[in-house]
Order: sequence, then C-alpha cells, then structure tokens
Amino acid sequence: MGVILRTGLGLLAVYCLVVLLAWAFQARLLYLPHVGREPVGTPTDIGLDWEPVTLRTRDDLTLDGWWVPAERARATLLFFHGNAGNISHRLASIRQFHRLGLSVLIVDYRGYGESEGRPSEAGTARDARAAWRWLIEERGLAPGEIVLFGRSLGAGVAAELAAALEPEATPGALILESAFRSVPKLGQRLYPFLPVRWLSRFDYDVETYVTQRLMPLLVIHSRDDEIIPFSEGEAVFAAACEPKELLVIHGGHNTGYLDSEPDYSAGIAAFLDRHVERRPP
Repeated sequence: MGVILRTGLGLLAVYCLVVLLAWAFQARLLYLPHVGREPVGTPTDIGLDWEPVTLRTRDDLTLDGWWVPAERARATLLFFHGNAGNISHRLASIRQFHRLGLSVLIVDYRGYGESEGRPSEAGTARDARAAWRWLIEERGLAPGEIVLFGRSLGAGVAAELAAALEPEATPGALILESAFRSVPKLGQRLYPFLPVRWLSRFDYDVETYVTQRLMPLLVIHSRDDEIIPFSEGEAVFAAACEPKELLVIHGGHNTGYLDSEPDYSAGIAAFLDRHVERRPP
C-alpha cells in the first residue's frame, strides 16, 4: 500500500509540474516569432510593386509592414497572419490576393519580423488598430472598402478588430481562414489531459466576436487541417451572424490555400462579388 501511495504521489507531482510549466510557458506555445524570424524576400521577388510601411501603436511601438497596391483595386485587404514566421513568408498569399484585384496591407505583430515589442493578446489588438488607422487616415479609405482577413492566429486578431470597431466603421467584409472557437477551447481539445480552460491566460474568443457585428463573413477551412480541426471552423461559422458563407478546402494547415487552388481563389472572388461593392475607378 505504501508503494502504491508513493507512486500515486509521485505521478501527481509530475502532473502538477507539467501543469505549472504549461501555465508558465503558454505564451511561448502560442506566439512563435522566432520561427523563421529572418526575412526571406519581398514582393519585388514575385514581380509586385510595394512600399514599406511603418506604423506606430497607441503604446508607442513601431511595427513593420508592406503596402502592396493593385491597379484599379476592387477593395483593400488588411492581412493578419498566423503565429509563426513574418510577413515575408506570406508572399504566395499576397500574390493570390493581388491576382484577385486586391490591394494588401500586411503587418508584423509586435515582436515579429522587424516590429518592436513582445506579442500579447492586448498587444495584437493594438497592432490591428494601428493598421486599420493607417488605411483610414493615411490611405484615405472608407471602412466599407476594407476587407479584414485573418489566418489561424490572425483569425482571432481580425475577428476581434471587426467586433471592436464602431458601427459607423464597419468593414466591407471579414474573411477567417483556419479559425478556432477560442484559445481555451482549442487548447482543451488539443491537450485533453490538462485543465486548459482554467490555465489559459489567452482568449481570442472568435466564436463570440462573430456574433457581435453584422457584416459579410467568409469562413475558410480545410477538412485536412492537422492543427486546427475542421470542426472548429464549422463551429465559428455556425455561431456567426448572417450573411455568412463557408468555403471548404483541402490540404494542410499551412498549405491549404495553395493545395486548393484554383477553388480557393475562385471561392474568395465569388464571395467578394456577392458582398463587396467595387471601388470606383
């Protein structure tokens, strides 16, 4: 009996240590700015004109970004990327959006690429607002001319921004790719042996955000996504207000947008045709 008790206490101690480490290092699990930290190219490498953009956040940090204009653009896409790498790893996506007639502003979150600071949930929200202000104040765009796009972690950033803007500043549309319900819900699903909902210091409550603003929504998700299950995207879609559309693609979490061409681009183009008024020439 003593051996069983000691073994049980030992296992409990190990489990408590795992829980403590998960709590302490969760930011390092969520944000991966040092995975592919170095830039690997610019839009010049794919034949596109572009301008470097420097943004200033309300808490006085400098963010690095690119403005990639399209000739006679149908709209402007504000691009929020995933939790690893930097803007230079999104050249293939920028090319896809450019071919759809979209100008693109893509920005590295604080702590990513050449941007200052350290990432946090409140921080990415400030970063998103800085990018939005730049489009409104520096480019002179009307809110309805802007399409918010978020992939993976960026879906949480884009959805939060869409929900937080004033009603008179409603974007033209919101596109969420590889979205999740919330960090605690996804974490509990991925790590069922841990009390993630209790441990999590992060929220990114996409499932709630999409109920708080009426705007056209496109949810894109791959049935083959090995990181964020397809059912997460389905749940976000089910929770969202109308008008909404679901584009089902195939391929991995980080490659679905390429694996599913041309259906991927065709689906986005059809959504924009139905819901986003073209800018006058």
